[in-house]
This record gives sequence, structure tokens and C-alpha cells, in this order.
Amino acid sequence: MPVDERPPTLPRVWRGLLLVVVGVLLGIAGDRLIVAPTRISEVTPLPQDTRAAVQPVVSRVGDRIIVPEGSPLRTLLAVAPPTLKEVARTLVLPATVEADPSRTVKVLPPVTGRITELKVQLGGRVVQGQELAVIDSGDLAQAYSDIEKARSTVTLTKKALDRQLNLEKAGGAAIKDREQAQSDYAQAISELERSESRLRAMGIPADQKEQSRLLSVKAPVSGSVIDLQAAPGAFVNDPTAAMMTIANLDTIWVTANVPEKDIAFVFPGQSVKVTYRSYPDDVFEGKVLFVSDVVESDTRRNKVRIAFDNRDKMLKPNMFADASFAAPAMSRLMVPTSALLMTNDATSVFVEVSDWAFERRNVEIAYQEGTAVAIKTGIRPGERVVVKGAVRLND
Repeated sequence: MPVDERPPTLPRVWRGLLLVVVGVLLGIAGDRLIVAPTRISEVTPLPQDTRAAVQPVVSRVGDRIIVPEGSPLRTLLAVAPPTLKEVARTLVLPATVEADPSRTVKVLPPVTGRITELKVQLGGRVVQGQELAVIDSGDLAQAYSDIEKARSTVTLTKKALDRQLNLEKAGGAAIKDREQAQSDYAQAISELERSESRLRAMGIPADQKEQSRLLSVKAPVSGSVIDLQAAPGAFVNDPTAAMMTIANLDTIWVTANVPEKDIAFVFPGQSVKVTYRSYPDDVFEGKVLFVSDVVESDTRRNKVRIAFDNRDKMLKPNMFADASFAAPAMSRLMVPTSALLMTNDATSVFVEVSDWAFERRNVEIAYQEGTAVAIKTGIRPGERVVVKGAVRLND
């Protein structure tokens, strides 16, 4: 049977087109049903608690940090004014006992020679004029010889001058001979005076009759032998090297080294209380004698000396002590250490400039006292600072 090759009829074509259109419409409707909920949620207002959750914790306006209302940071911060405190600070420093340099004498050997006797001991007390040591010296013998020669020359030149004066009166002498005789006599007198001065420098009277090679060294002042560098049999040949040191300890110095940062607390005339390790139950009261004008370059400390009367010799050089300096009372602004922020070499705090608005400000610390610090500069009385949680503002 032959195949039917006739084209499709018109109603079948329309049915196909209708199916395509219906499919497109169904796809559009489905897309709207899916997208519509999302669009609705975009325009629907968020609940009140949701808006609070996304609100910023802090905001910045220039150099100010503002903590807005509702920010959870407000519950973590504590703001308070600094406390004004009358502070009478006491500075306690280690100190040592020293001999007064103005009452200390080094005994130098007046001549070279050998020490034959030593009459004192280290730490012993001597009185002015007391014999300290005996030196066998060739210099002393030479000094005696020089003075005898000078006396003989004076006698000889005096006779020659008298002779020339008599001849001049008789008219039988030249003027130049008389002048030469006068010059020789003047030189002899000068040499005699020099020889006598040398003997006196050795501690020997120029008119002493007995001559000996032994020289007795006498104490120039009364006091205690605080240093001894001589011994029997030793030879002394350096006139600048002291054999011993004698110090009058009726007045002693207590020397304290004040740190550079505390120099402002110490001044001349200031009252000081000193205790000694040897007498822990006794307190010695004195006044600052002077404050050195120079800070020691190696220790960065300043020497302060206090003078004490020591006639009973209780206080001895090189004893250790503690010196308490009472500084005058002054008003200081105190803040807790929790308010401080350290950045590099600067110390700062957050100051409240208006309600919950803060500004960072550098401060200078005078000193620390327990868990609080005294502010020297940076904040004023009446201002409020963040005393707790300041690091959260810093972050």
C-alpha cells in the first residue's frame, strides 16, 4: 500500500505553537514565585534588636573617640576624676660615713731616708706635735752642713765689708771694692736664710744646737690615723707620697648618692634622719650641708653630704647608713596604674572631653605609690579619665 506523503494539516501546527507558549508562561510564573520572597525580605524593615547588633561600638571624629548610646563598650569602661592628694614624700637612700676633707691632713716625708721607728698605729689617735716616726736621712745631714757653711760665709763677708768701709773713710779704698764687699755680704745673708728655711720646712728650729742624721716627724694636727703607708725599715724617697693620713673626726660627713630623677627632692638645709647599721635603734638628725653641682657620669647620681658632730667618736669612716630625706608636702593628682597606656616612650591616658567622648593625652609621671601614680603634667583637677578598660579604646 503506498505511503501517504501529504503535509500536516493546519490544526496540528497550531496545537504545537500553543504548547510552546503555555510552557513559556509556566516558566515565567515559576520564576516569579521563587524570586518574590527574596524581594519581599529586602524591603521588609529589620527588627529593633537586629539593628542594635550591627551598630558600631565606637566612632571617631578627628582625635576624639565617641562611644555611642547602646554600645556594649559602655559597660566595660569606668570613668572617674583623679584624686587630689597631699603628698609628703620620704626618700630613703644608702649612705656612707666619710671624714671631713677640710679636717684631713696627709703626712708627707720632709726628707728622703730610711724609717728607723714608727710611733703610731692605724686607727690610733694622736695630738698635734706628737712624734709619728723617725727617719735616718742624709738630706738632714746635708742641711746642717749647708747652714754651717752659710753662717761661716756671712761672718767672712761681714768682716770684708767692715774693712772696706774703714778704708773708704781713710781715703785709701776704691768705691768698686766697697760695692763688691756689700754684694758678697748680701748674697751670704740670702744663702743663710735659705738654709734656715729648709731646716724649718723639715720641722727643725734653725737655732738648734744638736745636729743629728735622725729626723723626728711630728703630727701637724690632732686626730686619728685613718691611713698608714709606712713601716720600720722602709725607705722613703718620694716627697709627694703620704706616709699616713690624719683626720679630725670630731665632725664627720654622711654622703648619700641621689638618683638623677630625685634631685629635685633634695636641697641644702633640708632635715635628714640617718640610721646606722651599727646602731639600728638610734636615729641621728641632721641637715643637708651641700648638694654637689655635678652629676656623676657613670652612675647618674648626685652626691649629697650631711654633717654630724662626732665628739664621742661613735661614727667611724666607711660605716654604712640609711639617709631619709623628707620632701615638703605638695598636692598631686593621683590616678590608678590601670588608666595608663604605654606607647613607645610616651605614657598617656584617655580624658573625657564630653559625655562618652574621649581624647588621648600624654602625661608625665612624678612617681608611683602602690597601685597609683602621681601625675606631674598632662591632666588638670576636675577632668575625668578612663580608669578601667582604657586599652579597649586604644584598640
